[in-house]
Amino acid sequence: MRHGSIPGAHGRVRPLTLLGDPVLHARCAEVTDYGPELSRLVEDLFATMYAAEGVGLAANQVGEPLRVFVFDCPDDDEVRHLGHVVNPRLVTADGVTLRGPEGCLSLPGLEAGTERYDHAVVEGFTATGEPVTIHGTGFFARCLQHETDHLDGRVYADHVTGWRKRRLMRQVAKSSWHR
Repeated sequence: MRHGSIPGAHGRVRPLTLLGDPVLHARCAEVTDYGPELSRLVEDLFATMYAAEGVGLAANQVGEPLRVFVFDCPDDDEVRHLGHVVNPRLVTADGVTLRGPEGCLSLPGLEAGTERYDHAVVEGFTATGEPVTIHGTGFFARCLQHETDHLDGRVYADHVTGWRKRRLMRQVAKSSWHR
């Protein structure tokens, strides 16, 4: 594989946007320009995701309120899914609802049991404007739902309820990164 074909190889690591920043709670804008700036953003998202050891990253997590996310995420069968989506739409989220541990690079070091469907389909475009449809099951379906939520101004903590929510919010309040 050529060095240039490794996602993020030419990107720069950007600072992560943390819970409490308003950009994480606002719906992101549709991408209208499929030029070099978008390609740079995708490269930066990959570089930042890998540096933070994540499996997905949305543009608003680096302060860019645009509908773009990247992923390098296994499914439950350990099949690796690698790519990006511009202007994604979650067209299907169904199947069994599973509660599983979910974390987020915008809430570093924390996780909570979060309910997600075990099947998801996202439609959107590549950075060059080609249509793409991504099917996910298991952990990868969780990832697709999580990243699409980011672009709609939601974080996984918004799905957590009851004692799990109270415990997570106590952990956020005690965290070294919380403002």
